[in-house]
Amino acid sequence: MQRSLLWAAALVGLLAAAAVGQDYRIEVLSESPAAEGLSPAIASQLAPQAVRILRRSRPVFDIWLCRELTVPTLQVPADVLFPLEPGQLVGLIRVHRKTMDFRGQDIEPGTYTLRFGLQPVDGAHVGTSPTRDFLLLLPLNRDTDPGKIEYKKLTEWSAEVAGTTHPCLLSLQRAAGDGPVREWEERGWWLVRLELPVVHQGAKHPLSVDLVVEGQAE
Repeated sequence: MQRSLLWAAALVGLLAAAAVGQDYRIEVLSESPAAEGLSPAIASQLAPQAVRILRRSRPVFDIWLCRELTVPTLQVPADVLFPLEPGQLVGLIRVHRKTMDFRGQDIEPGTYTLRFGLQPVDGAHVGTSPTRDFLLLLPLNRDTDPGKIEYKKLTEWSAEVAGTTHPCLLSLQRAAGDGPVREWEERGWWLVRLELPVVHQGAKHPLSVDLVVEGQAE
């Protein structure tokens, strides 16, 4: 209960300053995660409130983060932004209307788990993104265990969401600016601030990240 209250307080604090952008704004959604096919084991890991992302007053995404994101280290390689583990469960996302992922693939309305992933270092991905850190969407009927998922399953199951051979993904960027919503005009992106409840060796290390909610890779 105490952890839930602390998480709620942090979320309210994030949104308290008029979370408004020209196109996007965010709200606290006081609604427990529920969806047909959602694993009880996954649901038990999620915070009781969500971040609702709206575009021109219409809901686009609802995101429930995990109550805690335990990591083995806070150190990251030079080409990685955040100390999450590939395949780690980060949360749940409800997509209200058809949209596109960071690669320009369709995302159909529905509810999906969110897991952390790193872009492979290979010739096929050179220049496609300024960072390697992503959240991958996975179907609920596949993703039923909150433990880490190995790379092959992670990418194959995520590709089922996109209906292609490539994972369905949203880009994570380093937090920048003061507000919870910002536009990166140079790239044509809209980004929303998320506060990840990272825990290392029993201590809390809240981590601010920016999620690209509109815009694609070059």
